[in-house]
Amino acid sequence: MAARPSEPIETRLFINNEFRESSDKKTFEVVYPYTKEVIANVHQASIDDVNDAVTAADAAFPAWRDLGVDGRAPYLRKMSELFAEANDELARLETLCTGRPISQFIDAGMSSGLFRYFADGVWTAQGTASTHTPGLLSLTVKEPFGVAGLIIPWNFPLVMFTMKIAPALAAGNTVVLKSSEKAPLTSIFAAKLFQKAGFPPGVVNIIAGFGAPTGAALAEHMAVRVISFTGSSLTGQKIQAAAAKSNMKHVHMELGGKSPAVVFEDADIEAAAVETQFSIQFNSGQVCVANSRVYVQESVYDKFIAVFREKFAAVKLGDPLDPSTSHGPQIDAAQYKRVQEYLGVGEKDGSLTQGGDAHDGFFVKPTIFEKVPEDSRLMREEVFGPVVAINTFKTEEEAVWKANDTEFGLYASVFTKDLDRAVRMSKALQAGTVGVNCTSPTNAKDAAFGGYKMSGNGREGMLYSIENFLQTKSILIKSGQGSQGLF
Repeated sequence: MAARPSEPIETRLFINNEFRESSDKKTFEVVYPYTKEVIANVHQASIDDVNDAVTAADAAFPAWRDLGVDGRAPYLRKMSELFAEANDELARLETLCTGRPISQFIDAGMSSGLFRYFADGVWTAQGTASTHTPGLLSLTVKEPFGVAGLIIPWNFPLVMFTMKIAPALAAGNTVVLKSSEKAPLTSIFAAKLFQKAGFPPGVVNIIAGFGAPTGAALAEHMAVRVISFTGSSLTGQKIQAAAAKSNMKHVHMELGGKSPAVVFEDADIEAAAVETQFSIQFNSGQVCVANSRVYVQESVYDKFIAVFREKFAAVKLGDPLDPSTSHGPQIDAAQYKRVQEYLGVGEKDGSLTQGGDAHDGFFVKPTIFEKVPEDSRLMREEVFGPVVAINTFKTEEEAVWKANDTEFGLYASVFTKDLDRAVRMSKALQAGTVGVNCTSPTNAKDAAFGGYKMSGNGREGMLYSIENFLQTKSILIKSGQGSQGLF
């Protein structure tokens, strides 16, 4: 049996500051990936429930907006304290949902820090003023949209929750957040913290459910003015289409990746192998920025692959609630079967040289494929599992071509001691983030995070997320006689 949290698990919807069952009484099961034990039956938001949540948020918006930054900040600071205090409970809930080893859980601390930062972060979002047009004082100001719809993924649910909800609230929006049906429990637990922090009714609404009908109803809602989504590119396309067909709501999306790492012969080969193997093994490869393609210069390939294999095989598969476990299962049967399909593609197109299906529940061993053709599905599609394809290259030009030959562009890495080459590669690689002598999940708190091409639009991060939830208004004040006219 799975170790249960010390408190009863809340499974209801949180709408207008109250917990309530879904209007049609429908629920869905949440399963612990390690034991396949059903740990909760969570209420699924119907279209009526989505409408109620948006209505509550819409009604609460004017008062929340008019509090100003100083008026809203104490609520966010209180959330920072409550997240830090709830670390152990949140860790257990997240592990039970996702199967990520509890030893890797730092998410409550990260969430606490984000709430603390965004409590005052809006002050950096400033407008402009100009008297360049004779007779006019022109101003631009930043204003919240109104109701923000937030849709988060299942692989890092708590951090994704906070990275969206904290800046949205700090900017003066009210929110309706939909968690993933695979990992809703930390989001629902967080609703209890919002209630404890004393947020006004309607400011925060947290619902759970599948893409249809819950997510679709939120994306199509005429009173939702901005959507922030993290998830797959396919779902992102559906959300963007729904937003366009409804009310042209502003859309920000962080989507999938097929992140390349390029290792040159002059690199610190051991360090490159250590970093790249961790990138694809971390969270059982269920990471959008995982470097699932590694390109190694021919002259150092043998040395690199030897270190990579050694480190890759050293993980310990087991119960994610055991602090000694370093590699958990895939999150559910659907994701496990998806990875199995790609294992078949890899065996057909290339050479399986390490790992494969563990034939033990939802576990997949850290897996290496070599000599995979560049046009293979394994090279072009996001697997979202601990599966890496490692190929060679001869020249810098070849490495750039192979790395960029994808519709994704979220994260790319280059390992080299040549500063000139590092600069050239940083410019040439088509990705929202480029790591030099480091790779994912390495990131900086104040860096912009987002993708090129089908990996999304907009940017997130401490200095950037606020802008996703603010729109710009121009104000023209007549200040005397002048030659006012059209542009």
